[in-house]
Amino acid sequence: MSDQADDAGTIQALLERLVKFRLPRTLEIKKRIDSGERLSDSELEFLKKALRDAQEAEKFVVRNPEFHTLGARIVQLYGEIIIKATENEKGGQ
Repeated sequence: MSDQADDAGTIQALLERLVKFRLPRTLEIKKRIDSGERLSDSELEFLKKALRDAQEAEKFVVRNPEFHTLGARIVQLYGEIIIKATENEKGGQ
């Protein structure tokens, strides 16, 4: 069996977690950060865990090209949050 066939169940679970949990919370955080607020401790911990999970999921994305665009968009979203949160921290000091 190919790696892609073996990945199907894992990818399904990762997508479900992304759609139901990670993405809604990430978008809420982005909205707050875009309005000039700072990250709370719990938001920072959430983002750290989400980034660790994204790094773990990277191998599945690499092996399954149909998810390259989605993977890139998620990384871009996290990057935008980090950049804006850093700006907010600098501005509030």
